[in-house]
Amino acid sequence: MDKHGSSEPHSEELEILGRQLLHEVDVYMKTHKTRTDGELIERVFSFLKVGSTLGGEVHVTHRVGDPYNTWDVEKLACNVGLHLKEKVEFRQSEDSGYHNKRGSGINAFVAAITYSSKGSSLFSLPSSSWAWTTSIGTSSSSFSISSFGINTSSPWRNPRTALYPTFASEKMNRAVSNLVKDLNTESVLRRGKERDEKLERTEAGLARARALIRDATIDQSSSSSRQDPDYIPRGDIYRNAFVFHRSYVLMEHLFKIFVYEEGDLPLFHNGPCKDIYSTEGIFLSLMETATHFRTRDPEEAHVYFLPFSVVMILEHLFDPIIRDKAVLGRVIGDYVHTISTKYPYWNRSFGADHFMLSCHDWGPRATWYVHELYFTSIRALCNANISEFFNPRKDASIPDINLRTGDTTGLIGGMPLSNRTVLAFFAGQLHGRIRPALFQHWKDKDEDIRVYEKVPEGVSYEEMMKKSKYCICPSGYEVATPRIVEAIYAECVPVLISQHYVIPFSDVLNWDAFSIQVSLSEIPNLKEILMGTPEDKYVRMHEGVKQVQRHFLVNDPPKRYDVFHMILHSIWLRRLNLQIYG
Repeated sequence: MDKHGSSEPHSEELEILGRQLLHEVDVYMKTHKTRTDGELIERVFSFLKVGSTLGGEVHVTHRVGDPYNTWDVEKLACNVGLHLKEKVEFRQSEDSGYHNKRGSGINAFVAAITYSSKGSSLFSLPSSSWAWTTSIGTSSSSFSISSFGINTSSPWRNPRTALYPTFASEKMNRAVSNLVKDLNTESVLRRGKERDEKLERTEAGLARARALIRDATIDQSSSSSRQDPDYIPRGDIYRNAFVFHRSYVLMEHLFKIFVYEEGDLPLFHNGPCKDIYSTEGIFLSLMETATHFRTRDPEEAHVYFLPFSVVMILEHLFDPIIRDKAVLGRVIGDYVHTISTKYPYWNRSFGADHFMLSCHDWGPRATWYVHELYFTSIRALCNANISEFFNPRKDASIPDINLRTGDTTGLIGGMPLSNRTVLAFFAGQLHGRIRPALFQHWKDKDEDIRVYEKVPEGVSYEEMMKKSKYCICPSGYEVATPRIVEAIYAECVPVLISQHYVIPFSDVLNWDAFSIQVSLSEIPNLKEILMGTPEDKYVRMHEGVKQVQRHFLVNDPPKRYDVFHMILHSIWLRRLNLQIYG
């Protein structure tokens, strides 16, 4: 842009700031400065689009003064087959990466463009992933939650939309096709109508949050983390401690949840706070009193919570003899019909900014009966099984917690390393695909690896965990197991044995730093794997377990960074990963 009368190239400056200059467009601004139709920006869009791939982005900055403030950026982008995804206002002092050579304090707009046909869908997820790792010298142009630290790949992405996987079942694919058709039809109907200004303000605030989080991947010089008394950036338990802290603090300041008040006890606003499904009941209970995040004004909400309990529906309405699982569909379907008729928010986004939570094995199945809930909404699930179409792009994996007495009394803490005399321990029933292999190779066969179907008389299950170096956590009937949290409570390094499981909070936590993951085929070599772990590495993992423990603790009232807040943060990330067009 060296022909602009008052502009100078500043490529070197951008490189110093860690930005990579991909293209320069040579334009003579004096020729265009009186134009209001934005031929210049169309030319820039068209040029940058060349050679780019589907799902890529274009970032363009311009001053906010005349004539730039007369440009309809969204229309201009659409004219060349692009779609405006974000429009964020920056000041140079806040983010020097969006640089304007003409002086400090000049505002600039960032137009992030994704490729799509004219009249794109009501909402979208970015197609590329954003790893939560430091990236000096490059900048990911789209916000997306990280790739997950699991052995199984994410579901196949349907090329028609980034929201849905492609299924092997023709029935599932037909459901997706019908939903996509409905979305496209609704998008066409809304085109040209008055825009939802309140929704646009909400999206603008989220766009600003995305930009601030994105900035933390590059600039880690901020002292805000170190000034937070609850922030402990030690070890490697986080994928990126700075990014997590930035995101968490923004959540605390911004995130608002509207809880639908419709629905009566005991099926709604209530759940089990003891035993195997404790997470479900505790979250439902705490959301009823979460005054910091809960808003009574649905217009200011970022997400909308459907407060039904799958456990309570099955406990009160499911007949174990008739075994009519469709009772879930009737209750949940009627509820969605009620709130979508009474309020505009479900229909506005096809449920994309709504979420449900369940720790029952049938939690995923419960959402199938309302296809928007299954394919589009955020599902916070303990049973986060990719083979059962858990979609990490929009769904959140949450920990399975078993509080036998309703609290954590006697569960927290363990023996010092010098007193942990058992190499590895597991006790549990024989079911599922993984435990038979574990029992075949290790049950009652080795003094170092204690595997029981039931702990011997006079032996305490909790005490065995507290004096073991490793606690074996195999999946049972379903992928989730409360033994992971039990191990963390006992400060015992978890040994995860599962298939198709998305580990809780793995978009933030680096599980490799405080656990060992073993495949089904490696079970015969389990002792060799554990004995082969260097002592210094084990000490670091054990310290990591103690550090990460606070993220799995149940508190009433909740405390910062505890399991309640980590679940909310998972929902917050998925809402950040979504753009809804008004």
